[in-house]
Amino acid sequence: MKKFIVIVSVIVLIVMGFDIAYYRLGIYIDLNPDKEASTLARTDGDRILVDTGSGFEDFEIRGVDMGSGIPGEWSTDFAIDKETYLRWFRQIKELGANTLRIYTVQSDDFYDAFYEYNYDNPDPLYLIQGVWVNDYAMNSKRDAYDSRIIGTFEEDCKSAVDVIHGSKKLSQGDMESSGNGTYTRDISDWVIGYILGVEWEDVTVAYTDEKYKDNEKYSSYSGEYMYSSEDATPFEALLARAGDKIITYETQRYKQQRLIAFSNWPTTDPFDYPDEITEYYKKCAKVDVEHILTTDKFISGQFASYHVYPYYPDYISYVEDYKTLGIKNIDRFKTADGKINTYKAYLSMLTDHHTMPVVISEFGVSTGRGMAQRDRNTGRNQGHMSEKDQGEALIECYEDIIDTDCAGGCVFSWQDEWFKRTWNTMYAINMKRNPYWSDYQTNEQYFGLLSFDPGEEESICYVDGKTDEWSGDDVVMDGEDISVSMKYDEKFIYFMVEKDKLNLEKDKIYIPIDTTQKSGSTYCDSNGLKFERATDFLIVIDGRNKSRMLVQERYEALRSTYSENIWLYDTYAEGKVPERSSSRFVPIDMILQTATVLESGDVNAPSEVYETGKLRYGNANPKSKDYDSLADFCAEGDRLEIKIPWQMLNFSDPSRMEIHDDYYDGNYGIEHINISRMYIGAAAGVPEERIAMKAAVLEGWDKKVTYHERLKPSYYMLQKYWRKDA
Repeated sequence: MKKFIVIVSVIVLIVMGFDIAYYRLGIYIDLNPDKEASTLARTDGDRILVDTGSGFEDFEIRGVDMGSGIPGEWSTDFAIDKETYLRWFRQIKELGANTLRIYTVQSDDFYDAFYEYNYDNPDPLYLIQGVWVNDYAMNSKRDAYDSRIIGTFEEDCKSAVDVIHGSKKLSQGDMESSGNGTYTRDISDWVIGYILGVEWEDVTVAYTDEKYKDNEKYSSYSGEYMYSSEDATPFEALLARAGDKIITYETQRYKQQRLIAFSNWPTTDPFDYPDEITEYYKKCAKVDVEHILTTDKFISGQFASYHVYPYYPDYISYVEDYKTLGIKNIDRFKTADGKINTYKAYLSMLTDHHTMPVVISEFGVSTGRGMAQRDRNTGRNQGHMSEKDQGEALIECYEDIIDTDCAGGCVFSWQDEWFKRTWNTMYAINMKRNPYWSDYQTNEQYFGLLSFDPGEEESICYVDGKTDEWSGDDVVMDGEDISVSMKYDEKFIYFMVEKDKLNLEKDKIYIPIDTTQKSGSTYCDSNGLKFERATDFLIVIDGRNKSRMLVQERYEALRSTYSENIWLYDTYAEGKVPERSSSRFVPIDMILQTATVLESGDVNAPSEVYETGKLRYGNANPKSKDYDSLADFCAEGDRLEIKIPWQMLNFSDPSRMEIHDDYYDGNYGIEHINISRMYIGAAAGVPEERIAMKAAVLEGWDKKVTYHERLKPSYYMLQKYWRKDA
């Protein structure tokens, strides 16, 4: 019996040892060292070719980028299940896309679903696999040759290779910002290439290049498949090293090779700009993959991968002599109205520079209500674009991509992601709670073709003038001639005002809102209104084109953080702090990232803002033929519906009913408090008496979010464009 136990124990140890060595450590025995490597895709000049089964054919990448976030979960939770992936793959293929791009290794559910979708499928969906680099490491004091950056990066590249070949087991934390699980499905038949790295931090690139510029050990690299040219920088040599190692590993272990690209973006593009642009944008680094060369042993080839959006950083808009950028005839980029399509011009610079295929692996616009940057030339802004505007912009961008001889592009992105943040709203929210509500003011959350709308099957309210979803239980205040109701979900607070013989163009409707007891005014001097309670916000419905929401000046979030940037004074300085009960109500603005200094020539020029509190009339029901996703209010008969994003009411986390505290009472910035009710009133015209205000109970939902999927109109518009020849 003892002998049997010993034998079984030895067998178990051998199996465990093999499992660890093969699936976790990547140890293998090359049983066929003389076998030549094969490839699914290869480059030919500026073209990409894919073996479709009947030989290599030209392949125009019509791609979609996919993240790993869903409502109620952080992206690093990798919580998307197999059934969801299968549904999404079908929808992406029906869109007319042929390629999916992911940024890092996903959970094993992704690869199981990808295998199942493509197996025995004569028209498969191809994949570009990304390898992530830790954001914190890139923003630390380390140079790129630090083992915690390049060492980890190279190991993660090997792990990604093993994953797509179905020969890996990963525990949580084994790879940087990746999923985990048991990867046993070999999907390599449909993986055309890798994009290695992230949008490199320019300071990390510059620091690495400066630190090692005279160090022969790091300033060049020579490998079996990739090597650096004489003009290469130390950072470019590092990329050549990483590329060579992933090619070597896959060639030796799996006898396969794939296209290789290194992620890049305008911040580290290979171009020189005029001094004033370089200085303003602090462009301190360049990465040029033309300095990364390949040997004849690498049969797949290299392509240049760039993330390029129309609005930032739009260096070309501020160039006076385009010939300095190699653009000999700027007229060919002029639009019908005489403006210059700087997006198309920039793409042409990329394809003129590179000898290899150029893929725009990220391009897109956001359907978020908030906006961070404007594209002054083509109107393809970062935010405040309707879902139909998004469709038009995506088609225009893709046409620019193809017209400039790029090898294709990937739309960013497949799905909206609630966890995202944007530089010009992140100051106003509790960033530890992002996934638990949909912040319509944060544009980064709404780049998707697929929307996650609140509600398990449909939202509790659609602002379309039809008020069937409202009941007596929603009434907050019921006056003699006017009443107001309220309800809310993970994205909006909804109001419904009912007034006898409502005339939207003649009646001026006022809705005062009191959220915090620490500030507010019982009087609004600009409108001559008096309120029962100290009011923080005032909704003013004044026809289709002049309606807006105002905030009492002491509770103006933008002023609390950006007064020096916009108005050139410190709001916390003596004499600048607004009175607690100030009767001045001001527009709600949002700061934009624009090069006002370059436009004006004044180094002290203030930052640009736009009025985000201005309300837009229209039908916000996705089922309506007149659907306008940016519509804020709509009227029909005697009833008026309004939807207000939570952040516009200074909620930092509505899932727990958390709002901004007073900015000046010992806080000197944004702190947070919780509330359980808010007070609402309504009046038509300016009454002689104070406007009555009644309490509306607020209960958060914590982490129990509800949502349902909806394909945006932009999906169907892009589908019609991509499939027009099908």
